[in-house]
Amino acid sequence: MGRAFEYRKASKMARWDKMAKTFSKIGKDIALAVKAGGPDVEANPALRRCIQNAKGANMPKDNVERAIKKASGADAENYEEVTYEGYGQGGVAFFVECTTNNTTRTVANVRAIFNKFDGNLGKNGELAFIFDRKGIFTIDLAQIKMDWDDFEMEMIDGGAEEVEKDEDEVMITTAFEDFGSLSHKLDELKIEAKSAELQRIANNTKEVTEEQFKANMKMLDRFEEDDDVQNVYHNMEITEELMNSL
Repeated sequence: MGRAFEYRKASKMARWDKMAKTFSKIGKDIALAVKAGGPDVEANPALRRCIQNAKGANMPKDNVERAIKKASGADAENYEEVTYEGYGQGGVAFFVECTTNNTTRTVANVRAIFNKFDGNLGKNGELAFIFDRKGIFTIDLAQIKMDWDDFEMEMIDGGAEEVEKDEDEVMITTAFEDFGSLSHKLDELKIEAKSAELQRIANNTKEVTEEQFKANMKMLDRFEEDDDVQNVYHNMEITEELMNSL
């Protein structure tokens, strides 16, 4: 399995597990997409991607329509995307993506979480080299009606770097710049992704002790409970032994 696939599997336990939080994240993504490209789904690829992710998360259609309408109105929240970088215990790198209408509040909350778990907030840009930005598409395996080898070739033609599958799901990884090309290829094949996201995948990992692992996982949970935080990435090496220690 590739880095992105293993990272995603290891992260599942700590991400997207609270329905209300998930819907809130998607709602903010919709607001940003509408602000950037308007409410017309056909003319706004970013909004189409948000709707795909909403379907994958079982977000009711009414919720999605309300979010689009709210984002299109004169009283729409003025959200912006900001990122923060820092270190947890054992020198583990953390990259925090936020969507906020109050950056003063957000940076104060992020700094407080780092401090609470003996980490520290760093300068933006100092950890960018640790993470590769990738496009990650997930598809239900049942949607693939063609021969698997033919499907792989189609995905490679669309810009895929890796095409992997397990019992019921396919995950496709692309370079950041090929995200749109792969989306178009799936549209051509009439395959609807369960989710389509840009993620930051660590290109190296950091070994930690059991105590450091537990502290960093608690910090990760705290970040993900914060309303302004959309995604958190880290380069902590997660072994089966450490997972069993939780």
